[in-house]
Amino acid sequence: MGFFLFFFLSLLSLASSASRVDQKTFIVRVQNEAKPSVFTTHKHWYESSLSSVLSPSTPTQLLHVYDGVFHGFSAKLSPTEALKLQTLPHVLAVIPEQVRHLQTTRSPLFLGLKTTDSAGLLKESDFGSDLVIGVIDTGIWPERQSFNDRNLGPIPSKWKGQCVTTNDFGSNSCNKKLIGARYFCSGYEASNGKMNETSEFRSPRDSDGHGTHTASIAAGRYVFPASTLGYAKGVAAGMAPKARLAAYKVCWNAGCYDSDILAAFDSAVADGVDVISLSVGGAVVPYYLDAIAIGAYGAAEKGIFVSASAGNGGPGGLTVTNVAPWVATVGAGTIDRDFPADVKLGNGKVVTGAGVYNGRGLSSGRMYPLVYAGSGGGDGYSSSLCLEGSLDPDFVKGKIVLCDRGINSRAAKGEVVKKAGGVGMILANGVFDGEGLVVDCHVLPATAVGASNADEIRQYIDSASKSKSSATATILFKGTRLGVRPAPVVASFSARGPNPETPEILKPDVIAPGLNILAAWPDKVGPAGIPSDNRRTEFNILSGTSMACPHVSGLAALLKAAHPDWSPAAIKSALMTTAYTVDNRGETMVDESNGNTSTVLDFGSGHVHPTKAMNPGLVYDITPMDYVDFLCNSNYTINNILVITRRNADCSEAKRAGHVGNLNYPSFSAVFQQYGKHTTSTHFIRQVTNVGDPNSVYKVTVRPPSGTLVTVEPKQLVFRRVGQKLNFLVRVEATAGKLVPGSTNMKSGSIVWSDGKHNVTSPIVVTMQQPL
Repeated sequence: MGFFLFFFLSLLSLASSASRVDQKTFIVRVQNEAKPSVFTTHKHWYESSLSSVLSPSTPTQLLHVYDGVFHGFSAKLSPTEALKLQTLPHVLAVIPEQVRHLQTTRSPLFLGLKTTDSAGLLKESDFGSDLVIGVIDTGIWPERQSFNDRNLGPIPSKWKGQCVTTNDFGSNSCNKKLIGARYFCSGYEASNGKMNETSEFRSPRDSDGHGTHTASIAAGRYVFPASTLGYAKGVAAGMAPKARLAAYKVCWNAGCYDSDILAAFDSAVADGVDVISLSVGGAVVPYYLDAIAIGAYGAAEKGIFVSASAGNGGPGGLTVTNVAPWVATVGAGTIDRDFPADVKLGNGKVVTGAGVYNGRGLSSGRMYPLVYAGSGGGDGYSSSLCLEGSLDPDFVKGKIVLCDRGINSRAAKGEVVKKAGGVGMILANGVFDGEGLVVDCHVLPATAVGASNADEIRQYIDSASKSKSSATATILFKGTRLGVRPAPVVASFSARGPNPETPEILKPDVIAPGLNILAAWPDKVGPAGIPSDNRRTEFNILSGTSMACPHVSGLAALLKAAHPDWSPAAIKSALMTTAYTVDNRGETMVDESNGNTSTVLDFGSGHVHPTKAMNPGLVYDITPMDYVDFLCNSNYTINNILVITRRNADCSEAKRAGHVGNLNYPSFSAVFQQYGKHTTSTHFIRQVTNVGDPNSVYKVTVRPPSGTLVTVEPKQLVFRRVGQKLNFLVRVEATAGKLVPGSTNMKSGSIVWSDGKHNVTSPIVVTMQQPL
């Protein structure tokens, strides 16, 4: 196979060089037959290739050299230079780089992972002890007890990674738990100039908190006692408490740059990780333009499970990110714990809210003047959002202030209120936020309320104003509440389908705990995450699909430890086909944003169920060549496919054999264009592998989406041995309905294969589209 290269080019504007101020970010994919045998030769070859498009007076500015999941380097070029590169005969693609952003303890127990069980996933996998989870994030705070290495065996012999030491990340920072730590900042600095080392660490050390939090969710050790400001007391633990961790720091104050992310993928694969956890995301683009999809494919091809956050763009549709089918895309749900902090109004009404605060509080029994920030003069809009400098101290001093969500961080709003003299804050959801409540460790007494309750509070303030009386309120903090019903609930912020790039692949795949999750936190970052917060805590409570993703990463490590022969696709299949869709009341999970019943576009296959995933019965496996066929049927060109897979594809057979929905995926999604037809149909071919019992017979139960006819052939699968593979065919026929031009209608059902012991469940979604 030819020698393939990527050029990763970083976005920046350099005033010091007038001829270079128009530099943009690109990823360039190159093919060359000459394979350098030495890495330095490899690098010099890139430099000589670059010199063919740069003027002699322009210095070559390489950022990274890659030689793992792909071969190549990153560099800075102007668009003119990039166009010149595009004309070279060995250049296959020129891709713009994206800047990505973070998708920001009771959960092990909630997921059924009990250390006292004599059998089960934790015991079967020895708590994941020989598995390595690579966390691509903001770095790590190694001194946390969550990362202690007591009673751990030697570092797995397969490990080839290193612990990069610096002045603030000494040689004793790594141990038998945190076995690797690296940082990648060339792409970041190429765009933003030299980092400010008074606010960031030029090392794997975490100056943000996000990476420490996600790493401990995936693989934190048992720590007792654990709490945040006295809330969520108990034992903190990650999903795979004995799994080893490797931290790859790629996210900085200005974001996470593709060239750095790809360098992390490259290193993680070479180092020997088993799982990659990535809680960052950006805009959805075709897979051959998506650096994360390209890096994740290279990892998956080498047997590494890649878990990524679905994004925090919910509750709107088409918001899901990280949608490549070789990635486990994880949305967020709630657990059965919350932190009630209700608002008592002067008219006697009590409005429910949620908040965490343990500082000097509001006086018990006292009512405080209540104002809406947006009615206090100024430009109205800025003050309604409690932006920096927008509040009039004369208007808010001594009062509880209602602030709308948006633009600045929730905790920053509290800081603005406090600086202006306010004594408390009510954080109001907008219509788009719905009723979802996210808690923060605020710097003053504060609570969050849903959109409808926010409206009620505003109406009370208005009516008090009209009657020439004063609106008053207080906040009632009620600590930690357990056994909340219903749970799980799909978190309001969790990004939703359909999949914007490939609607025939249902995304997200699953949901996992992601709301108000307790996990480890750095020593030099206050729990509010703002510079003025001087409080220190070993643990913090955060929310986001960023928190859901490492739950699945840790579970994947446990499953890999229990089943070393399973591929990444088999592990994902086990998590998907055993997921559940009912809450602890026995009803279909609800959508936190509006209280309505949620759908497969919200939760995918459902909420992960680790215990059942250990023994799923059947799995839908996928090989690298299956993904190539999928890309062929996505109407990608041979060059497009080469960019992703580094394989020369022959698409003629793939296109004859099926369509894009025929990837051997554990869910089914049929998308029909009505075009005035009365009925329309399609088919799916699937293959399942027996990982349960020999001599087992699985019978199918079909619950068709309403208005469709779904048939499965054969109706039973007879397995004689473990590892045996059998095929089945699903036909879907749908009847056209009345739709407005440009609109869609989605219905869902399920296909369940059962042998009386295992239920292998797949959602089936039928989407009718009326073209414009």
